[in-house]
Amino acid sequence: MTIALSHGGPTIYESAEASNRVLVGTARGIAVLERDSGGWQVTDHWLRDVHIGAILVEPSSGIIYAGGYKDGSVHCSRDGGQTWERCADGLTEHDIYSLEAAKIGSHMRLFCGTEPAKLFTSDDYGETWTERPGLRDVPTVDQWSFPGPPHAAHTKHFTFDPHDARTVYASIEVGGLLKSTDGGETWQDMPGMYEDVHRLVINPKDSQHMYVSGGAGLWQSHDGGETWANTTDHDHEIGGYPDQLVYHPSNPDLMFVAAAKDAPGAWRTTHFAGARIARSRDAGETWEILTNGLPDRMQGNVEAMCLEAVGEGCAIFAATTSGEVWVSEDAGDSWNLAIADLAPISKGGHFVPLMQGATA
Repeated sequence: MTIALSHGGPTIYESAEASNRVLVGTARGIAVLERDSGGWQVTDHWLRDVHIGAILVEPSSGIIYAGGYKDGSVHCSRDGGQTWERCADGLTEHDIYSLEAAKIGSHMRLFCGTEPAKLFTSDDYGETWTERPGLRDVPTVDQWSFPGPPHAAHTKHFTFDPHDARTVYASIEVGGLLKSTDGGETWQDMPGMYEDVHRLVINPKDSQHMYVSGGAGLWQSHDGGETWANTTDHDHEIGGYPDQLVYHPSNPDLMFVAAAKDAPGAWRTTHFAGARIARSRDAGETWEILTNGLPDRMQGNVEAMCLEAVGEGCAIFAATTSGEVWVSEDAGDSWNLAIADLAPISKGGHFVPLMQGATA
């Protein structure tokens, strides 16, 4: 099985056996990592001229989709990465932040999130795209913005209800959390948490239990999003700026979060993210900082993370703005540096102030 490690693509996989191929979205294309008896190696490199923000390996067709920042648009490969074509018919925005897929009724629907924050969907495997303007037909839309130029919010992440994919959530950075119950046609605001929303995670065994990571820490809801509680703040030991958040699909009490010590605004002066990865065994009630081979308070930030479940076990892949891919094959107990010296793995320009620190 081929899995993908990118900022704005799927993050949780289930496999019959451990995968030996990982596609990593970097600032200079997709790095293809393959495992042999000597460990992980870079065996190929695709779309070198595109800063890849999201990779989706669509499960029913095997088509690989890649979304790029700053006019990177959407590209797809129907032959396992050997050849690529631009798949952008119908897209009016080409700064791509997120790609996901879900079976809506009898067909597979692709979801593409952009900056400015919009939603485009495809029901024909990316041959054509249609904007769903209902995403912007919510009362808060005029308040959406982003600190960095051009100050336009982006659609950062999509989450689907584990029991009914017609219920889909969109995380808007910075704008809030939105909900649709008709596969993305119409939307409503979900208030109750800080508006800098990075991603929503839903417990697959109890869809009333939800988590949001964002600019003000982690938030939890036990009533399907009606009310929210801030469970980690800026000064929490996991880090004040959590983003990546994954769980084991058959044991969702087992969770992993990656967080920077401070928000990106501070990186311009500190050139230091102070990133940590933490693990919870009790559905986010308590967290333990993971080391044992993994550096604590990393200079770069973890901007992509995925979990591959193989039976009751799991592997964690974490990629940084410093171009590193760290791997744990034992659910976070120990870690190894699988690959170094890739191009930055980063959302947009997040890597720039941190690279200044790395080369100073």
